[in-house]
Amino acid sequence: TIVLANSETHVLNPVVQTLDYDVVKDFAPVVLLPAYPFLLVSNNAVPAKTLSELIAWIKQNPTKVTQGTVGIGTAQHLCGLALQKELGVTWQLVPYRGGPPAMQDLLSGQINFMCTASGSFLPLVHAGQIRAYAITTKARALSAPDIPTVDEAGLPGLYFSVWNAIWAPAGTPPSVIAKLNAAAVAAMNDADLRQRVTDLALDMPPPDQLTPQALGDLQKAEIEKWWPVMKAAGIKAR
Repeated sequence: TIVLANSETHVLNPVVQTLDYDVVKDFAPVVLLPAYPFLLVSNNAVPAKTLSELIAWIKQNPTKVTQGTVGIGTAQHLCGLALQKELGVTWQLVPYRGGPPAMQDLLSGQINFMCTASGSFLPLVHAGQIRAYAITTKARALSAPDIPTVDEAGLPGLYFSVWNAIWAPAGTPPSVIAKLNAAAVAAMNDADLRQRVTDLALDMPPPDQLTPQALGDLQKAEIEKWWPVMKAAGIKAR
């Protein structure tokens, strides 16, 4: 009856896979939820201590560098491609089936670095198990004030995140959409939930982006932005 999905399922997937549904026409937007900004992280064996040092290290060793992603056509994959374009060099992007196996290989040194969601990786940064170079947002995270933004660290404008949202089936009565939306907005105003969102360095959507219309507009804008980029890069599931 409803689905908790995100910008990958409802923006990126149609380019990567052949779907038997339309991500716009077959769903009714309900509400935007907190987004996962990305962290640029490496295992502790990488010699770089700052983003500028990481960039220099990558440029010196492009044939040896490996960057993990959580799959082909994901936001992490696009972040990797954007990094390569920005730095003017290419290196191996290694797709995994989800975050846990990629995290394990990062910790064990099988891959060098990742552009990855803050939620599950930030605790590893706090524990000193991996190193964080920057967060892909305009402002530093309250729960990680020592991690600079990409603007501060040397890659200005490299903003990436995976936003989450709730959709219902197309044709769901507006009164039902409104009730679901109100319940979700009330939940996001809960003090404990907001603290948890802050702890994980997630981005709470601004109040003016909490309407069903705002979610629909965001989805269409992201489709217009990313579909041409992905098609030009020839990104397809293998």
